[in-house]
Amino acid sequence: MRQENIDLTVLCENSVAGPFGLIGEHGWAVGVKTSNMHLLFDTGQGLGIIGNSKILEFDLSKVDAIVLSHGHYDHCSGLPLVLPLTGEIDVYIHEQGFGRRCHRYKGTVRDIGICDQQSSLEAKGANFIFNTSFTKIADGMYLSGTIPRINSFEKSDPRLVRETTDKDLLVDPLSDDQTLIIDSEQGLILLLGCAHAGLINILHHVQKQLPDRPIHTIIGGTHLDFASDEQFSATIDSLHEFDIQCLAASHCTGLERGADLAKVFGSTFRFAPVGTKIHFP
Repeated sequence: MRQENIDLTVLCENSVAGPFGLIGEHGWAVGVKTSNMHLLFDTGQGLGIIGNSKILEFDLSKVDAIVLSHGHYDHCSGLPLVLPLTGEIDVYIHEQGFGRRCHRYKGTVRDIGICDQQSSLEAKGANFIFNTSFTKIADGMYLSGTIPRINSFEKSDPRLVRETTDKDLLVDPLSDDQTLIIDSEQGLILLLGCAHAGLINILHHVQKQLPDRPIHTIIGGTHLDFASDEQFSATIDSLHEFDIQCLAASHCTGLERGADLAKVFGSTFRFAPVGTKIHFP
């Protein structure tokens, strides 16, 4: 059974399209409404989620479930602000989502993981549901689970590290990076967090799991802002293998890479700042 009457509303993102009063932040959150459920995908870093949701008329108190794409602050820090509005609620997250995550660059180490303790969020009403494999969370809605890294050009970002049980900081494999997949009449809609697993790896994984369904829309961060020219070129070549009808990039895609994508894909491409609304009948 597929989802119908799907509305996507970008609630948190680095930039703002309108209307008046919205704010941008380095973060990402999307409100999802369908004919039978409300879902929140990520929560930003907490600066804009409440005010932007009110202005954009996405009622957080009606949300049935929350999905966290991965355990970074710019996707999860709004959660403790949202929970008092939702009450006790299921929160889907990969089992590797918690733990100390850092950005390490030129001798400086900055914490970028989930700011709140799991127990603190549970006390506020979060009922965490952990997964690692491809998982159906509702009719026509799926979580990707761990994305296999199968190609040679989508590399891990060496600046992103994770604390081990021995308190060492090693390159973070970001195995918790997950995509939300919505099956619509038009085809599959993929909501990305940051695509740390690699955009093309994600597309191949989803295609393998749902081989009879075309991928219609991609919306979210692609992490291409940090990609080398070689990786970006290989990504473009591989994207041409998929008949994507809408590529709505945002967040960690970066403005320069977004402009490059617009040159290549023309009207298929769009930016997705705060205030973006996409409807699927």
